[in-house]
Amino acid sequence: MILADIFELWKNSYPAGLTMLGLGTLFAVILLIASEKLKVKQDPKVEQILESLPKIDCGGCGYAGCASYAKAVANNPSLIGKCAPGGDAVCEKIAKILNLQISGGGHLLRPIIHCRAHTEDKTILAKYKGIGTCLAANALANVQACKFGCLGLGDCVASCKFEALKIVDGLATVDYKKCTGCSACVSACPRDLIEMIPFSQENMMTVACSSQESGKNTRQMCKVGCIGCGLCAKQSDLFTIENNCAKVDYKKYTPSKATETAEAIETAMEKCPTKVIITKGPVSK
Repeated sequence: MILADIFELWKNSYPAGLTMLGLGTLFAVILLIASEKLKVKQDPKVEQILESLPKIDCGGCGYAGCASYAKAVANNPSLIGKCAPGGDAVCEKIAKILNLQISGGGHLLRPIIHCRAHTEDKTILAKYKGIGTCLAANALANVQACKFGCLGLGDCVASCKFEALKIVDGLATVDYKKCTGCSACVSACPRDLIEMIPFSQENMMTVACSSQESGKNTRQMCKVGCIGCGLCAKQSDLFTIENNCAKVDYKKYTPSKATETAEAIETAMEKCPTKVIITKGPVSK
């Protein structure tokens, strides 16, 4: 009796089951066709460019990550060279993928910090007890006498994904062996003390100060600040004095220029009364 009832139920529902099966199959076929017709085809060059990138998603190129940059540079080849961690090698790979020729002579960009004042070198007006960030401290006028120097609270350190920065005795310090050149630290510094420069040689000369105060005021605020005396500029045209502070013209500071004027540069470093002209790189001084 039970078997008969089950058979009768199956017999009555059989047409409906077939109909549902047929409709399901039809919809599956339609969806398959639609997916093929509407599928956005990925440019194979984008995939090749992505494979050539370091895939660390540092954001130094100005895009959200390597995948976004790969799409952008495939559509706009003028963006070649934005990948600082990849350097010249990645530039050449991308150019080859896009069948382009690029000129040589490019150098990796790396950060330098225009300050060399450790805690003992600074005139501190009052012990800071506020929010522990450079951004917050910079809003106050009485943290330290020099309003151009490193605050040493580590906003740049927090911004770096590669642990390439640390605070040493109140001063931000770059570990160039870890640095990828992503430039996140540049944006993080509220005092604009960090500059990305082309490392045309292993160790790069820099003026480690940003003070725009007069020489007299700088001496009162900092033991190691630039006083704008101009002795360096008298030795080499690599140096200029702007707003009471010496600057290096990195467009001129090429390996050949550095070699040609090595004696003048060395003299400038020796004559600097506050020893603010230093070298930065893997073997920093």
